[in-house]
Amino acid sequence: MPDKRTHRGPHPADAKLFAEAVIPDLRSAIADFSLLLTKGYADKSTLKLVGDRFSLTERQRTAIMRSACSDQQLVSRRSREVKVAELGGQPIVIDGYNVLITIEAAMSGACVFKGRDGCFRDLASIHGTYRKVTETIPAVQLIGQFLKEHNADNCLWLLDSPVSNSGRLKTLIGELAQKNRWNWEIRLSISPDAELIKTDLTAASSDSVVLDGCKRWVNLARAIIEEKLPKARLIDLS
Repeated sequence: MPDKRTHRGPHPADAKLFAEAVIPDLRSAIADFSLLLTKGYADKSTLKLVGDRFSLTERQRTAIMRSACSDQQLVSRRSREVKVAELGGQPIVIDGYNVLITIEAAMSGACVFKGRDGCFRDLASIHGTYRKVTETIPAVQLIGQFLKEHNADNCLWLLDSPVSNSGRLKTLIGELAQKNRWNWEIRLSISPDAELIKTDLTAASSDSVVLDGCKRWVNLARAIIEEKLPKARLIDLS
């Protein structure tokens, strides 16, 4: 069946799965999951153990997995985090799909979760194909506006070349950057994660693999949502 979505909005079940009454159990699950990760237990088996204990659905388990981290990861990530105000006009490299989809989700009323490390993450997945939605252009414009206001628009965007429609998205972002005179370079990459980990630039991402391997990072999606999208459906699981 073709994907006919026009928004990056909430799943029909999210109102129930992430209702206020459920949040205490989800926070307890994150605490247990994080503790076991700290003790060195494997991710997959630990998630099953914790998910079964709290009778969590697949979407709830995904939220837990994306929001938790070990104590070691937490300390390491915090030690390398750079605040937007500290960028000082230095160039940054943006994990394109990671940041863009989170902003799209926030703009469309989807759940955005604050994890243990302070990052904002969504539950969207592109499954190998990126679909432009109603929020795509407004999201890119919002990112550009925010970066310009904070003297941080000297950016390299990395988009996953194996993902279908990445070329089209690159063209769209490039046209918006040229129109607004943003100092952006947009490039397709076979493995953005690997580049983000190796780069000497500050990485804008909430991807756990990137955060655990990069030299320094900036919590860009969170900064944009907190400043520009006060009505976003934010769920604090930290």
